[in-house]
Amino acid sequence: MTNTTQVERLSNLIGAAAAVVGEVDLDRVLRRLVSEARAATGAKYAALGVLGPHGVLSDFIHEGLDDEVVRRIGSFPQGRGVLGTVVRKKRTIVVDEISTHADSFGFPDGHPVMESFLGVPLRAGHSVFGNLYLTDKPGGFNESDVSLIEALAVIGGSAVSTARLRERLEAMAIVEDRDRIARDLHDTIIQDLFAIGLGIQGLSERVTEESVSVVLGHAVDQLHGTVEALRRYIYELRSPDDTRSKLTSQIGELADRMGSAYPTHITFTIEGDVDTIDSRTVEEIMKLVTEAVSNALRHSQAEEVVIHVSREDEGLTLSVKDDGFGFEMENVRRGMGLINMRERVQRLGGQLEINSAVGDGTTVAIRLPRLG
Repeated sequence: MTNTTQVERLSNLIGAAAAVVGEVDLDRVLRRLVSEARAATGAKYAALGVLGPHGVLSDFIHEGLDDEVVRRIGSFPQGRGVLGTVVRKKRTIVVDEISTHADSFGFPDGHPVMESFLGVPLRAGHSVFGNLYLTDKPGGFNESDVSLIEALAVIGGSAVSTARLRERLEAMAIVEDRDRIARDLHDTIIQDLFAIGLGIQGLSERVTEESVSVVLGHAVDQLHGTVEALRRYIYELRSPDDTRSKLTSQIGELADRMGSAYPTHITFTIEGDVDTIDSRTVEEIMKLVTEAVSNALRHSQAEEVVIHVSREDEGLTLSVKDDGFGFEMENVRRGMGLINMRERVQRLGGQLEINSAVGDGTTVAIRLPRLG
């Protein structure tokens, strides 16, 4: 498989995974992930096992085995061999020959003999919900296969986690429980999807083929859309007096989250009453802040990024300044996301100004009209 084809397959996988947040039919989502995983790697067999509350498989989805073979095998895998090791140790296992692994337990009667193996824990945050595994790829599994399937497994784990949290919400409508579920969603699924997006963004900066960079950029956009959809869901869950819905707290959370992914110090200052802005406008402001900070972290090689927000009678001003390399304004690339920012600011009736010079850092300044 060529590099471009592999990257296009990654884009398809991310597109399939983007349905996770809005899809209520968990079985359909997981079946699609299994199908995409098998097609992406060229493996003969693919399967996904979901653990129930007592650590026993509650669901098992597979591709590659015909109905007669499934009937002969009978029960679900019991997790006593390499599959169990994937879950217990919460790590990826790749072998060219399953039987050579120290934890190999053999196959049940009627089960086809399988050789090469790639198994990944199905996880969200520190929790493991099962495993996703593939077998019998001609020539064995490579590093690209591992990266693709690990990304899918994180998103698959997020699908299971989201579905179970929603079930808990439906069963328990207590305000405190809604807030706890919102925190769980934010602290696990959003963090994992954000980390995947950063990884793909970094890869897009290193590739030299423009077509590959475009495909990766499209995959990142799909992930960002998924994260934004999940954030809207979290806003709906949280109680009206939840202070985390305020702009000050959200910028603080963003600074902590993005700063932890880069060796860059992120600080912020707030002036005026920004915490009475309506939630929809806060959501739009946070998209602008996230885009500007992400650009600075990925492109500027800055040691420090400073976010400043000020609200006055005339309106709201927002700036993101870095002390990085800077750039020549006439050489700004579309891929830096500046066009999307400009269009968003225009929809809000505001103005966007970007100032940069080589060796002198970059400042993104936004002015929005009077709010409320």
